[in-house]
Amino acid sequence: MMKTLLGLLTLSLAVLPDHAIHAAEKSRILMVTQSQGFVHDSVKRPSDKLAAAEISMIQLGEKTELFSVDCTQDTAADFTKENLKNYDIVMFYTTGKLPIADSDMDYFLNDWLRQKGHGFIGFHSAADTYGDFQPYWDMVGGTFNGHPWNAGNTVTITVHEPDHPTMKPFGAEFTIKDEIYQYKNWQPEKVRVLMSLNMEKCSPSMPYHVPVAWVKPWGEGHVYFNNLGHNESTWTDQRFLDSITAGIKWIRGDVQGESKPNPALSEAQEALAKSVATAPSKKD
Repeated sequence: MMKTLLGLLTLSLAVLPDHAIHAAEKSRILMVTQSQGFVHDSVKRPSDKLAAAEISMIQLGEKTELFSVDCTQDTAADFTKENLKNYDIVMFYTTGKLPIADSDMDYFLNDWLRQKGHGFIGFHSAADTYGDFQPYWDMVGGTFNGHPWNAGNTVTITVHEPDHPTMKPFGAEFTIKDEIYQYKNWQPEKVRVLMSLNMEKCSPSMPYHVPVAWVKPWGEGHVYFNNLGHNESTWTDQRFLDSITAGIKWIRGDVQGESKPNPALSEAQEALAKSVATAPSKKD
């Protein structure tokens, strides 16, 4: 009888699509929150406790039953070739040059991350990490180049693709109090921008495009970067948390979302920002 049941189970699994089988499994996430430069409050651990961002991610995994999270601030010990094999997704909320062995970083970028079902999710200062290391920022999409919009600023963000699974929680436009980066080493020809600062409604208003979130393919893997997350309050914002959940589902293949680069959008946003900057003020 047991053999018959096992045979039926094997047969049923054989006819299920890959994403349906995968959906039954929890993803394993390694969340790296190590700082080798500025330490954000969201990843600052009080005594022996976890940081706010880490707690939010662990609780989100428990709530959704979609993934489990291991948090580390010791990349020398935990970000290794052997340990990465235990995970499906890597998250970075980091700063500076991390003490990761060159061979392990090479494996991560050129092997592990390129595998189907694997992905990288970068939050906020993941773009302020390995600033002089081109292979890393080539993967992320850009490098921190200042933040005219500080933690106390409330900004208006335009969502270019509100139907993309990672963007649905935000709607077509939203406001949030958070610190926003601008970028150098920006490569619009390699990313799909999903949302940007609305320069018509933000102060200061700058004459250039400032992307806030984007996705890109990396081999058969996926990359999702979201600038948000400086403020601890963002880590309890349901829109942000739902976007992370959707990003994980997108990496897993549970939901579909375009990742083809859209450089024309960045070009149009750049032109719009310049026109806003040169337009007469309403006081004139």
